[in-house]
Parts: sequence; C-alpha cells; structure tokens
Amino acid sequence: MKRIICAFLALVWAQTASADPMRMAVTTSFENSGLADVLLPAIKEDLDIDLQLLVVGTGQALRLGEAGDVDAILVHSKAAEEAFVAAGHGPHRREIMYNDFVVVGPVADEAQTADASSAADALGRIAAAQAPFVSRGDDSGTHKAEKAIWVSAGIDPETAGAWYHAVGAGMGAALNTAAGLDAYVLSDRASWLNFGNKEGLALLYSGDPALFNQYAFLPVSPDKNANIRNDLAIELEDWLTSPRAAELINGYTIDGETLFVFNAAAD
Repeated sequence: MKRIICAFLALVWAQTASADPMRMAVTTSFENSGLADVLLPAIKEDLDIDLQLLVVGTGQALRLGEAGDVDAILVHSKAAEEAFVAAGHGPHRREIMYNDFVVVGPVADEAQTADASSAADALGRIAAAQAPFVSRGDDSGTHKAEKAIWVSAGIDPETAGAWYHAVGAGMGAALNTAAGLDAYVLSDRASWLNFGNKEGLALLYSGDPALFNQYAFLPVSPDKNANIRNDLAIELEDWLTSPRAAELINGYTIDGETLFVFNAAAD
C-alpha cells in the first residue's frame, strides 16, 4: 500500500511540476482588458508554461525588470522601454500589438471635449472648464501618455487646482473613480470597453495620432541573476509573434469592437 501511495504522489508531482513557471510583469490595462484571460490558457496549452503575471503600471514593471525580479515585461511606453534596453536591462524590445487611448467623461460633456480638434485641445478644454479630471498618477504607460498631452497643451495640471485628481492606481480604479466623481479620464480603449461600471460616462474623444498606444514585449537580461528564465522568455516571444497569437489578439472583441490589433513583425 505504501508503495502504491508513493507512486501516486510521484505521479501527481510529475503532473503538477511538468509546466515551467515564468514571471512576467504586465500593465494593468492588459489585465483589465480581459486579454490575459484569452492568452494565458493558450500559452499553457501550446508551451506548457505557467505564466505568472505581476500586474502593475509600466514604470513599476520596468523597475521589476531592472531588479531582475521578473523574466520579461509587457508594457506600453516606447521611450521608457528604449531607455530600459539602452541601459542593458534587456536585450531588445519587440512590438506585439496596439490600440489607442481615449478621453472618457460625463455624457453631459461640460468641457465640450467631443468638439476638440486634438487630444491636447480636449485636455485644454477640461482645464479651462476646471472640470473634474482623474489621472492614474502611477507612472504607468497611460499616465506617461497623459502627461505628454498636458505638455502639448501647455498646462501643468498638478498645480492647476482641485479639479485634478491623481489617484495613484490602475486603470480600473481610475475609471471607477471617474464614474464616482462624474469626471473625465484618459483610458486605453480596451480597458474602457471591458469596464462594467460606466454609469454616466461615455467615450467623448479619440482619433488623434498622439493617442496611439503600442504594446511591446521585453525579455529581461539573463545577466541579472541565475533565476532569470531567458529560455522561457524567448519561447514566449516566439509565441506572441506567431500566427496563433495574431488570431487570438485580433479575434478578441467586446460587443463587436476589436480591443487590440496585432502588429508584430516577423523575424
């Protein structure tokens, strides 16, 4: 009996240990969009990799990579990603997919952002009206994009008054706060489409090239420490740039709307 039990336990261990664990830091928008729920089971099925996600803003994801605490990152801030690679924290960045940022706000649209001529004009109208605006305020890719638009508008919102609310949280929390305050917020389109608590909010402005939102995969340098699974990162990169990933990414829709567009270039 003891021999049978030991054999059974060995079989269970072998089955649970068959998949390789890999740690990847990802943006909150990747998680909030629901795309992770589509890709992770396919990654497990195709590669037998147990992909463990650390869901943080882009800035924090890059810092985890710098510290060697993850094997790869999937983020959306090109300048910060290029700086990461230039500093030797990763060998390269690989573009995977894109969507766009949108200005979301109260249906009444007090600031008339729907009539804006550009993203900078839309945020400028919000500032001029001193309408409540919720910022991620967390050094995420979305926050970095928002700050760049404020610079283009010639406005420093952090010194502009009480209408500007920096919440220091992820996209879902920022959208919930905007719903509660009847406020404007900059969101990635995927998180907005998957957001359930829309209340009196609506998508008011989009389409400016400045709102383009590219996501990229960056393996972490294996020189960081002996625990970096660069072999798995390379496997995952190959999969994320494959026709299988393209089909899943392009095919992921909510209410008939595509959330991401695959644009990985072949090697």
